[in-house]
Amino acid sequence: MEGGLIGNTVVPNSNDKSTVLDVKPLRMLIPQFPDTSEGPPFVCVPPNGPFPSGFSPFFPFSGPQGSQSTPDLNQNGLISTILPIRSFRVENASPMDAAHGTHKQKSVASSSVKKKAKVDKGSKLSFTTPINFDPGISLSERDDGNMELVENVLSRFDALRRKLSQMEDAVELHSGIIKRSDLKAGNMMMSKGVRTNMKKRIGAVPGVEIGDIFFFRMELCLVGLHAQSMAGIDYIKGELEGELVALSIVSSGGYDNDAEDPDILIYSGQGGNAGRDKEASDQKLERGNLALEKSLHRGNEVRVIRGFKDAIFQASKVYVYDGLYKIQESWMEKGKSGCNTFKYKLVRIPGQTGAFATWKSILKWKEGVSSRVGIILPDLTSGAESTPVALVNEVDDEKGPACFTYLATAKYLKSFDLVQTTLGCNCHDACRPGNSNCSCIKKNGGDFPYIANGVLACRKPLIYECGPSCPCIRNCKNRVSQGGLKFHLEVFKTSDRGWGLRSWDSIRAGAFICEYAGEVFDSDKARQDDGDGEINEYIFYTNRLYEPFKWNYEPESVGEASSDATEDYDIPSPLTISAKNNGNVARFMDHSCTPNVFWQPIVYEHNNGAYLHICFFAKKRIPPMTELTYDYGTPCQNETEGDNTTSGRKVCLCGSPKCRGYFY
Repeated sequence: MEGGLIGNTVVPNSNDKSTVLDVKPLRMLIPQFPDTSEGPPFVCVPPNGPFPSGFSPFFPFSGPQGSQSTPDLNQNGLISTILPIRSFRVENASPMDAAHGTHKQKSVASSSVKKKAKVDKGSKLSFTTPINFDPGISLSERDDGNMELVENVLSRFDALRRKLSQMEDAVELHSGIIKRSDLKAGNMMMSKGVRTNMKKRIGAVPGVEIGDIFFFRMELCLVGLHAQSMAGIDYIKGELEGELVALSIVSSGGYDNDAEDPDILIYSGQGGNAGRDKEASDQKLERGNLALEKSLHRGNEVRVIRGFKDAIFQASKVYVYDGLYKIQESWMEKGKSGCNTFKYKLVRIPGQTGAFATWKSILKWKEGVSSRVGIILPDLTSGAESTPVALVNEVDDEKGPACFTYLATAKYLKSFDLVQTTLGCNCHDACRPGNSNCSCIKKNGGDFPYIANGVLACRKPLIYECGPSCPCIRNCKNRVSQGGLKFHLEVFKTSDRGWGLRSWDSIRAGAFICEYAGEVFDSDKARQDDGDGEINEYIFYTNRLYEPFKWNYEPESVGEASSDATEDYDIPSPLTISAKNNGNVARFMDHSCTPNVFWQPIVYEHNNGAYLHICFFAKKRIPPMTELTYDYGTPCQNETEGDNTTSGRKVCLCGSPKCRGYFY
């Protein structure tokens, strides 16, 4: 453009692409205007013209422009709609890119069109998170977390993941939707800043404890334990000469990483694997492999996360944080593919809490329960449950709790008019999510209460399951609480709270654990002393006051309006369940002011009657050998004698930072 910009040499009206133009970048740090003595006044015009007298278009705007319309000029000849570059949205920018501040521009004319076509198939699940969504996490908390913050992030992630999974399940099977609710939830969380420990660091991560478990790689990213969602090695450039430093590794079985000693990990380097369009090749000393080699000489600590197959759901994996290791040596050897593979020997730093070692011990117990130290009975249920429950005492010489008769479910001595009896479903195969004709789904508000693996999607005041009167098959996914125990549980002697309950298996948030089985009484006729003068410590009240808590997803996160819908229990008529003489493993669950288990009322029909069942679900991720606890609640006035609210009060020894100091 002649005279338009100082120092720009343009050949007027030239379409010769071979001509080398001396054109300076249009984006200058300091705007430059022509001196009046050098040419006509500075004028801003649109790229496609029209051009005032004395000005000519330059390539690539000098060619035909088709039918493009020309913006109107204002009275001063200037365009009034000029926008900064940042105001244009980058196509195909993922939420993860936004979270990391990445501004890579992709070609809209190539792969983005194909990707958009795939997304359109899932348009039924499209929603927009509000721009003013408040993550509730400050900038400083995003850099440095703590235990409460880590738990908050993981809880919100899993609640969102469960909801997305429920929505995916309700869509037709052949809709073309890729069901990866974990990736979708993770990207949404990152894009909205719901994460912590973003500052990369060597060593321990604030709020993450050794032995903590994770069920998705995205969870590792959200809490800053391992920032790579796919790669097994996470690293940074160190402050010394910019050399690479390894921070963490995930050993998930993709390579041959086995070692007999639980405190030693033989880790294979990354890369070189065969793929769809490539053959296996020698690994290269670059990126993560180079970082491990540098950390060997540097001697820094490396976080190790080990991955296994989920013992209950074989198609899934569980990741356990095994603590800090140091790289002791490295070498190269031929792998199974015949190509050269880097090997690194990592040794666990002594004095840390056991994690992987505990998993190895549990595997031996499952092979032969007699190897379990302190075993009293291999199966407390005497075969009443399909999965045996071990009785263990490693504390003293007590041989077990007082005798009782094992029941697998609640025993109603008479029928109660708890809920209005309705007809069962009319499904002749299995109830399917999204089936608007299923009466059981209608009673649950139109939503199928469970997602894959039988995990509870959301808490509700009352959940309806298919019962024996329903014609659907016995393994219908809406009969989760009726399938018995799935986890390998253990009744064990605690050091100061009598007998407790824990699991040999890892437990997901929302997983069904067990029912509170026992004899069901009308609350007005139930007596805490059971009529024999002895205090009944094995009793459950549905009408106690329980500390409210939020477990479900945030409606705003999936584009729904904010809702005041309650998660609190809604039981038409209160009941009391006594497990003193007849009960199951639930009678051994201790109280905690910060429990990891919650109870959910469930109704299903049997013998032309609707019966209420109290079922326990995991409130959060529960690592193996962690005691299972729930909140016993506070008694109502009619449960105590007059106004004596201290009657039956006991000292609480749960050890929680939020301990109330007592329980009933």
